[in-house]
Order: sequence, then structure tokens, then C-alpha cells
Amino acid sequence: MTEPARAPLSRRTRASLVALGLLVAGSAAFVLYGRVGGRGNATETICADSAVISRTLAPLFKGEIAAMRAINPPRPLPEFAFKGPDGAKTLSDFKGRVVLFNLWATWCVPCREEMPALDRLEAQAGDAAFTVLALNMDTRNTERVPQWLDENGIKTLTRYSDPEGKAFQALRKEGLVTGLPTTLLVGRDGCMSGAMAGPAKWDSAEALALLRAALEK
Repeated sequence: MTEPARAPLSRRTRASLVALGLLVAGSAAFVLYGRVGGRGNATETICADSAVISRTLAPLFKGEIAAMRAINPPRPLPEFAFKGPDGAKTLSDFKGRVVLFNLWATWCVPCREEMPALDRLEAQAGDAAFTVLALNMDTRNTERVPQWLDENGIKTLTRYSDPEGKAFQALRKEGLVTGLPTTLLVGRDGCMSGAMAGPAKWDSAEALALLRAALEK
């Protein structure tokens, strides 16, 4: 059976349909930009300094720090509080300095093995422009942490702790940490430009070259 011929659309109807299509497309673009592009532009502005650094640091991830990976484009760290000798701290308190942010625990054998190198790095290079932020993640028997540090000659690192594990949870949600030790390179603007899962010899020539390059930018 032959279908009846459809009446052609009027010029006004065709124009209305075109306008509706443009409106839908524009709305979709706005939603996409708001969710992705807008946030991306904001991140690029916040992390402008680290973005410059990250383009030059990746070739330095070699030797003792070959396992480090670039975070490109750099992005801000999530906010969380932790304990310091003089009270509560957040990562915002360290803006203006390049930070080697290390998460460790006494029950983590690779963490214990790399702590002396981190301590030597802080003793050699720690100043108003750079610091090692070694954040202890022990949630049980936390009174043993100072004893372990003393017994192993860790004298220079400031003793920061997160007995509630907030840092680990916040960073895991961002896909930045799955185990310990984990180390993040954080720029003066508070943005991450590099990450490493696992231990490293942080007072090695390669690590020092990386930090010098980060500080020169």
C-alpha cells in the first residue's frame, strides 16, 4: 500500500526547527564547557607557574627517580588538614615554597628505607624556598612514631602526622595514591607537577638536579 504524500514544511516551520536545533546545540556546548572547559581554564590559571615547570622537568625523571611520572597539566592538591608540631596544618600553608610531599608509615618497609635520604635532603636543601613534607600515616600505635624516628636518626624532618588518614583518602579519590610510600612534587602555587609510587633515593644526584630545576623557575 502506497503511503500518502507528506505535505512540505512551510518556510516558517523550517526556520523554527533550525532555530531549535541551534538552541539545543548551544545549550550542550555550554554544559560541556561549564563542566570541563571552564574548570580546565580555571586550573590552568591557578597552576600557571607549575605548568611552566612541568614542561622542563619530565626529562629529569631518570636514574634514582626514573619511576616519577609527570602530572600534565599540573593540578591543585585537594585540601585536608594534618597535625604539625605547632598545631593543625594544611597544604595551603606551604604555598610559596617548592614541596616534596611524601606519605609514609612505620609499618611500610620501603618507607622506612627511604626516610634517611629524605632527612638528608631536608638537611641539605631545606630552606625558605624548599622543604620536604614527610607526612606520617600511622593510624595505630602512633606513640611509636617519634620513637622510631629517634632510633633511626631522623633529626631534620619536621614531624607531621595524619592519624585519621584524611590525606590518603583525599589523594586516593584523585587517583594519586594507591599505596605507600607516595611522593608528590608540588610547586610554589600549590599544584602537583610530578608523582612517584614507591621509594627513591631522594638525596641522589638526579633528585637534587630535579629540585634545582624546580627552584630555578
